[in-house]
Amino acid sequence: MNIMRNFLNMIILLCVCLNWCFTEGAEKRESGKVLDSYTIQVSSLFPSSSSCVPSSKASNTKSSLRVVHMHGACSHLSSNKDARLDHDEILRRDQARVESIHSKLSKNIADEVSKAKSTELPAKNGITLGSPNYIVTIGIGTPKHDISLIFDTGSDLTWTQCEPCLGSCYSQKEPKFNPSSSSSYHNVSCSSPMCENPASCSASNCLYGIGYGDGSVTVGFLAKEKFTLTNSDVLDDIYFGCGENNKGVFNGSAGILGLGPGKFSFPLQTTTTYNNIFSYCLPSSASNTGHLTFGSAGISQSVKFTPITSSPSSSHYGINIIGINVGDKKLEITPTVFSTRGAIIDSGTVITRLPTKVYAELRSVFKEKMSSYKATSGRSIFDTCYDFTGLETVTLPKISFSFGGGTVVELDGIGILYPFTISQVCFAFAGNDNIPAIFGNVQQKTLEIVHDVAGRRVGFAPNGCS
Repeated sequence: MNIMRNFLNMIILLCVCLNWCFTEGAEKRESGKVLDSYTIQVSSLFPSSSSCVPSSKASNTKSSLRVVHMHGACSHLSSNKDARLDHDEILRRDQARVESIHSKLSKNIADEVSKAKSTELPAKNGITLGSPNYIVTIGIGTPKHDISLIFDTGSDLTWTQCEPCLGSCYSQKEPKFNPSSSSSYHNVSCSSPMCENPASCSASNCLYGIGYGDGSVTVGFLAKEKFTLTNSDVLDDIYFGCGENNKGVFNGSAGILGLGPGKFSFPLQTTTTYNNIFSYCLPSSASNTGHLTFGSAGISQSVKFTPITSSPSSSHYGINIIGINVGDKKLEITPTVFSTRGAIIDSGTVITRLPTKVYAELRSVFKEKMSSYKATSGRSIFDTCYDFTGLETVTLPKISFSFGGGTVVELDGIGILYPFTISQVCFAFAGNDNIPAIFGNVQQKTLEIVHDVAGRRVGFAPNGCS
């Protein structure tokens, strides 16, 4: 009897062990799947039209500005919070920016400033602004006058519309800056070494002009002024453009905050204070906020850096893309595919552009891993779209980029898809062989992006907005 009881106990113990082994194996296999994919709520792809969810990082970090999507619930420039984003227009302008980068590299941009009324001066050629989605609010002058500027890593000179408008000014939501009301405003003399073209002067005051590839233009006085980031971060004698003749589509903003690599860029001018370092996080949706932070305060310890390379475009920061992974598959990319035209990181380009062969393979692998979802027609620059009607969640293959220096950056799930409607959600990449590869702002969402310009490196970390 005891022998039988012991035998039965052994059988039970063996079954328990086998069940545990199989369960553990299944969990490991499932865990393996999780490592290569993630599940997101379909509702997270679509921002709330009425409520704003602020980032904790901007309010808790010194020298930090709040970044908002200019068409979203968090923006005071958005006149109709319930209006849907015009995605087709955003993508049309984005394509125009990409084509402008190509034109600038080919030296085919026309001199738009020569067309500006009452003004004749050689202009700097700027790329097309495209879809200027993200803005910050900054103070200018004494007393402080708040203005909302598009922040752009592809532009150098910061400029704003100024009173009086001697030529023309585009429609702006906020009151324009009036230099005559500021005690800290000073025009730059034509004899100053910072006046790039002393022949372009008005009553011994230096003029500036920037013509963009889409016909937008700003012309005015090169000046120096006090800029206020926060109550404790006040910066004197910042060179900027006080534009009195401006035209273009700037979506109600006051102008541009230039974060590019040129000598007039805001980070370079504030090197003694912030060591030519800035970081930002673009929010996950138009109903969330991100941050733009100057200096090293608050930068995540988990940031991984890649070297800044020589950029094919003097207005952008160059990076070296080495490879791309989709789930557990590494794309077969030849070493020369990116080096031929190079690559840049750009806050102003919406959709990442890749060499056509790379994009074709990326799309093929993605479609294979998304084969269980209903495909639908393409739209605008997208050729791979899905219908998620009736689904609460979707499981996406993880996509990661490998950059020079061994840095691997995993995109957030929100940075893989571009949602028009729940019945048309598209793969947010495009191919183009005429330009450098561009790491665009959809793919940058929720990442902490660090530009250590002095150290010639760009860094990435997850969860950058919180």
